[in-house]
Amino acid sequence: MKIFPSKRFYPIVISLALLCFLGYFIPVLFTLASILVAAFFILLVADYLLLFRTGKLAASRPLPERLSNGDANRIVITLESSYRIPVRVEVMDELPDQFQQRDFRLNYPLAPGERIDESYALEPKERGTYTFGCVNTLTSTVIGLILRRQKFEEEKVVKVYPSFLNLEKYELAAISNNLRLGGQKRMRKIGQSQEFDHIKEYVIGDDPRHINWKATARRSDLMLNHYIDEKSQPVYCLIDKGRPMKMPFDGMTLLDYSVNAALVLSNIALKRGDRAGLLTFQHKPETFIPAQKQNLQINYLLEALYKQKTQFNETDFSSLYPFVSQRITQRSLLLLFTNFESIYSLERQLPYLKLLNKHHLLLVIFFKNAELEGMIEAPARRAREVYDKAIAKQLFDEKRAIRNLLHQHGILSLYTRPQNLKVDVINKYIEIKTKRLL
Repeated sequence: MKIFPSKRFYPIVISLALLCFLGYFIPVLFTLASILVAAFFILLVADYLLLFRTGKLAASRPLPERLSNGDANRIVITLESSYRIPVRVEVMDELPDQFQQRDFRLNYPLAPGERIDESYALEPKERGTYTFGCVNTLTSTVIGLILRRQKFEEEKVVKVYPSFLNLEKYELAAISNNLRLGGQKRMRKIGQSQEFDHIKEYVIGDDPRHINWKATARRSDLMLNHYIDEKSQPVYCLIDKGRPMKMPFDGMTLLDYSVNAALVLSNIALKRGDRAGLLTFQHKPETFIPAQKQNLQINYLLEALYKQKTQFNETDFSSLYPFVSQRITQRSLLLLFTNFESIYSLERQLPYLKLLNKHHLLLVIFFKNAELEGMIEAPARRAREVYDKAIAKQLFDEKRAIRNLLHQHGILSLYTRPQNLKVDVINKYIEIKTKRLL
C-alpha cells in the first residue's frame, strides 16, 4: 500500500509556488499565498485521513481456467468499498504480454459500502499460455489530492485454447438440418437413407414407398418404416501446418482459423452421431487421433489442437497419402484445411489429392484474400494503383482457376474468407450429409 500524488496535486503546488514568488514583490499576494498554502495542507491532511481512516477497498479478479482463442472472453473484476464516503477507484489490470497493452485502465465511482462486479473483454489472437499480473487500484476521495495504491491478486497463468466458446453457439445445428447458420440454405434431401430407425403409424404426408406391408397386415393399420440419416461415419479434419498457413488475417493466422473451425466442426459431427478424428501434417504427418464418438473425444481433440504450431516447413502431400491409406481404412469425409496461392502449387499436389479422393470423400478448404478483393474494387487514380490492381486481379484469377481445376477432377472445394470459415465449413458438412455424398 502506497501513497501517490494525484494529477491535480502538481498544478496546485506549482501555482502556490508561483504565487509565493510573486508575493516577494507584491505583499498582498504573499498574504494570499500564505492562506492558500495553509488551506492546502489542511486539505492534504484531511484527504489522507479520509483515505486511510474511514475504510478500505477490496478487489478480486477471478480468472477462468482457460480462454477461447479469437473470441471475446469476459474478465470480471469485483470491487467492494467499506468507506463511509464516496470514492473513485482507478483499476489497472496487468494484462499478459501478448496483448501489448501497457495503459489499460478502468475507472469506477463507488458509493459508501457499495460492491460492484464489472467486466471487460479480452480477445486473444494466438494459442498458448498467458500470464496475468496483479490488480492495482488507485483510490481517491472528492478532495482528490492524493491516491491510495493497493495491490490485489497474484500472477496466474491461463491457457488459451481453440475457440471452444463457439461449441455451444453451433450446437443446435448438430441436432437438425432445419436450422440456418449465417446464410445456410435449407436443402432438399436427395436419395434414400440407408439406416433404419423404427416402425411407426402412417400419417398423411409420409412417403408411401416406405410402407411396411408385413407390419400393416399384423396391425390392420398402415405402418411405415422410418429412416434417419446414416450415422457413425468417420469425419477427419486434416490441417496443413506448413508455411502458407502462417499467413495473418485480422490478427490471427490461417492455422488458428483452421484449428478453431476444426474444433467446432468436430463437435457438430459428434453431436450428429458421426465419429470425429484429427490429422495434422507439414513435411510429415504429426498428430493423429482416430475417429471416435466417445464422450471424451472432444476433450482429446481440444487438447491436441491447443498444441498445434508450425515450424515453417514445406508441406509434403506425398507423405500424407501413404499415412492416410495405412491409418484410415474406412471411407471417410476428409476436410483438408490448406491454402494454395498459385495454380502451380496445386498442380504439384494434385496427384496426391486425387488419390485421397479416390478412396475417401475429400473437401479441400482454402482461403480468400480479402485485401486483394478490396484492391480490385477500389478505383485506381495513379499509375502505381493501376499496377497494384492488375496484380491483385491476376492473383484473384489464380484462386478461381484453382477452384475450377479441383472441380474438373471431381474434388469438392470450399473457397472462403478466414472470418467466415466456421460457418461455411459447418454449412458444407451439413450439405454433404444432406445429399448423402459420403
